[in-house]
Amino acid sequence: MANRYVWGMVILLIGAILAVPGVVGFSDASRIPAAHVNYSQATAIRAPRNLVLRSASALVEDQMTGECLIQKQAETIMPIASITKLMTAMVVLDAKMDLEESITIASEDVDTFRHSHSRLPVNTRFTRGDALLLALMASENRAAHALGRTYPGGLGAFVAAMNAKARSLGLVETHFIDPAGIHCGNVSSARDLARMVDAAYQYHLIREYTTCKETTILSGRRTLQFRNTNHLIGNPRWQIGLSKTGFIDEAGRCLVMQSQVAKRPVLIVLLDAQGKLTRYGDANRIKQWLEGSQALRQKHGG
Repeated sequence: MANRYVWGMVILLIGAILAVPGVVGFSDASRIPAAHVNYSQATAIRAPRNLVLRSASALVEDQMTGECLIQKQAETIMPIASITKLMTAMVVLDAKMDLEESITIASEDVDTFRHSHSRLPVNTRFTRGDALLLALMASENRAAHALGRTYPGGLGAFVAAMNAKARSLGLVETHFIDPAGIHCGNVSSARDLARMVDAAYQYHLIREYTTCKETTILSGRRTLQFRNTNHLIGNPRWQIGLSKTGFIDEAGRCLVMQSQVAKRPVLIVLLDAQGKLTRYGDANRIKQWLEGSQALRQKHGG
């Protein structure tokens, strides 16, 4: 009985600590728990037995009907890295900000937390539209941060707008801390992300920019070339209508897409894949499985 009492008190104490609200800024990012195994207590749901997915969490839905075709740990809440940039783009476009206005990469846009690589030097000047393109296509963190920093009211107002947009979409398992996705406090679930991808798909510019294969911009006297971070873009076997990749250590390698597969529009969410090519391998396995399932139905008149 004494042991039960002690454990009961420990559980109550932990619950009280977790219930304390807090605001995490860039300088506080290191205080966010690095491991995401405790973000959710969702029950594990396996993918079909004859489909092996190596991503920790996955969801595939029919975009038209909402039918869940494949799921694996789809309700587990975890960091989403640069998948965040889809919400960043929606907030920028909702605000009807001038995409032709010139903005400049400032020292505040430099990632001093993870020291992530960027090919955009401080003082690079380009249009807001170019910044949006690079954030979505090449996952440029400085471009995404500059979009948030130049929002009316500044970065704090921008992040508040991101979270307000998430609530308006019913994304109850989603929360944002920064517009680039460099902090592991930007979290969601595969189920929520399917809704977010579907919402982002309604913006023609997001569809266009996320599926752009490559682009060039002028930086002073130099011409910089950027390529899409999704290796499947441009692959003739794929018809991709929207795409976004993401990676930080805590999130693993992530990929979300809208694509035509087996003659139907599907939303694909793959989170926490280990290894650079695993998420693409999972996407190809999903495609092959869906096409095989359709062929089997047609064979049997289903």
